[in-house]
Amino acid sequence: MIKLIIVALLVFILNIPFGYWRANVKRYSAQWFLAIHIPVPFIVAMRLLAGIGFAWYTYVFLVGAFFLGQKFGSVLMNWIHKRCKQESSCIVMDLYRCAK
Repeated sequence: MIKLIIVALLVFILNIPFGYWRANVKRYSAQWFLAIHIPVPFIVAMRLLAGIGFAWYTYVFLVGAFFLGQKFGSVLMNWIHKRCKQESSCIVMDLYRCAK
């Protein structure tokens, strides 16, 4: 159970920059599609490396963490763009410019 919680936390953290990117591109565009699907192979690799497998109950935690990370990234994008007047899709560069 501890492994599942750790992997879910990592999935959440991994999806924050992708949710940030997704929120700043046109819906259903190629970039939007990539922002959603690029993290998936990494999540599958984390599942396999952690040894949690593909039991049905793991999907609840990991899919929830996936969508919460994406949502948190989009909320963070809206907050940063309102506060710092930045207009990029890169969370790292926006935080760097906002800190100046």
